[in-house]
Amino acid sequence: MQDIRLRAGTAALLSLAAFIGTTGAVVVFIWWLVFARPWQLKKQLRMVVPAILLIVFFGLVLELTGGGGISYSLRMTVILLIGAWVYAGYRPGEFLRLGTWLLGNRTGFDLGMTAEMGMQSLDLLLSDFSRIRQAYELKGSCRGIRSLVPAGSVLIRGAVRQAEGSAELMAIRGYNHGGTYCPSFRTPVMDVVAALAALCMGVIAVLPVSEFFILYH
Repeated sequence: MQDIRLRAGTAALLSLAAFIGTTGAVVVFIWWLVFARPWQLKKQLRMVVPAILLIVFFGLVLELTGGGGISYSLRMTVILLIGAWVYAGYRPGEFLRLGTWLLGNRTGFDLGMTAEMGMQSLDLLLSDFSRIRQAYELKGSCRGIRSLVPAGSVLIRGAVRQAEGSAELMAIRGYNHGGTYCPSFRTPVMDVVAALAALCMGVIAVLPVSEFFILYH
């Protein structure tokens, strides 16, 4: 989706639908297969694989101890896939436009700018992590899980320094609250089609399947 308004609204609706129950998770996964173009999300999917494996592990533990783990794993996995789709479609400045469009040039501008800075920090973290992995591979040491602790320590320290630098720079430039921004959006027809399909999936997730077909007849 090129229109951030529809993409954000669709992601929120689909995440809620998947969280409601197993039926919602299944229909949202079908939407993801049809409209998210999974073959273009290889990089983003590699990012969420560790989180999915962790969710599956805790889901199995929950299933063995109290039940419901399979449903939990399915729902959380689908929500992560929706998140990967949203991240893959991100373009710089989108959240600033969205925030300003929703809440105006003061609160909306601040929230949008915060989201933009968060996305930039995430991009930098991923880039730094990739370089750290390459360095470990060249050295031929500290591979696998053992490399996560030192790599995580380096990334956290770098993120804190970057946040402090950004805050100092904004203070020096006299930033206080809000700003002036005139957002513009482009809404292709397929964005509308995907959003309407997501709305249908949300309805199916809320209504039991049997009641849905009764209403249809």
